[in-house]
Amino acid sequence: MLNQSKKTTPSSKYRSKYEAAVAASVLERGFAFKYEAQSFGYTITARYTPDFFLPNGVVVETKGLFGSDDRRKMLAIKDQYPLLDIRLCFMNAQLKLSKAPNSLAYWQWAERHKFPWCHGHIPTTWFTDAI
Repeated sequence: MLNQSKKTTPSSKYRSKYEAAVAASVLERGFAFKYEAQSFGYTITARYTPDFFLPNGVVVETKGLFGSDDRRKMLAIKDQYPLLDIRLCFMNAQLKLSKAPNSLAYWQWAERHKFPWCHGHIPTTWFTDAI
């Protein structure tokens, strides 16, 4: 029964298979709904304490795992403190953000969002770079 509903409610319209299944269930019962018809902005108040402060003003954040909360935080800090020279040092820059086939590697995410990055250890040049 659920497979028939998927034909009229393709899962590609939804963010997950679960959302598609819930939508199909609602439609099967003849109820109307709107999907993601409105959004609400929100603010989360938090504090950021960088891992390393280099003598030249460079801020280095070290990351073993780089989850979605970490990425959201780094983008918020970069947006709110545009003059702060924040750089990311990944334990393994080749790790993927998710198991999805086309998932970005950590280093690709950093480059996409214009964060200088390194793999393993802080490069000597980061101590001598001018801001």
